[in-house]
Amino acid sequence: MDSNTKNISGSLCPAMASADILGDKWTLLLLREMFLGTTRFGAFQKAIPRMSPSILSKRLKTLEAAEIIIRKSAPTSQAADYKLTRSGRELGPIVENMAIWGMRWRKRSIAAQDCDVGGFMWDFHRTLNTEGLPDGETVILVQISDRTDLSMWWVIANSESVDLCPTDPGHDVDVYLTATLANLVALWLGDVGVREAVEAKTVFLDGSRHLTNTAHDWMAQSPLVGVKPASSGR
Repeated sequence: MDSNTKNISGSLCPAMASADILGDKWTLLLLREMFLGTTRFGAFQKAIPRMSPSILSKRLKTLEAAEIIIRKSAPTSQAADYKLTRSGRELGPIVENMAIWGMRWRKRSIAAQDCDVGGFMWDFHRTLNTEGLPDGETVILVQISDRTDLSMWWVIANSESVDLCPTDPGHDVDVYLTATLANLVALWLGDVGVREAVEAKTVFLDGSRHLTNTAHDWMAQSPLVGVKPASSGR
């Protein structure tokens, strides 16, 4: 083995040492969820449905061994809470800046990906702007017109919480939102506005007149909607 090979395999570069722990999509998605407030194993599964339980368990153990998170037994149940340490909290700006970079430089490839319906709807329901909704409970039925499986999602919102159900919870629906998954993602990413999408008939709203007329006030949007893609070739 020559000296150059030794330098690569035994590098003291801190960036490489960090990449050994963080350079994995599942780890980054898991950390993102923790920065958004998710702490339970079951909640991680709902937010990242493509991540198998075995991979989730392995990544949690890796982060715990690296002292980026700690596992704490919940006092009122058998479930455990996973909490960020000081080291873990310092990763917040790093993960956020990676997301901003992705929106600026990789947005086209992000939008072209085979989007996971469950993961997207989890993001959609928790970015609903409840301040734009009337007081009390509002039930939004999201119908994804180009999917045969997991095509209907009930979003139940009030001023304190927003719940997501893939099966009919038995509540009266206040407004129906229908679109293909690609058009719904475009709306969420801010590529198209609500009025523009409705006029173009890529998104359909039906139900309470007040809710359909004020959809631009309550519609869910990505927290990074203000990040514009970089100009091509720059």
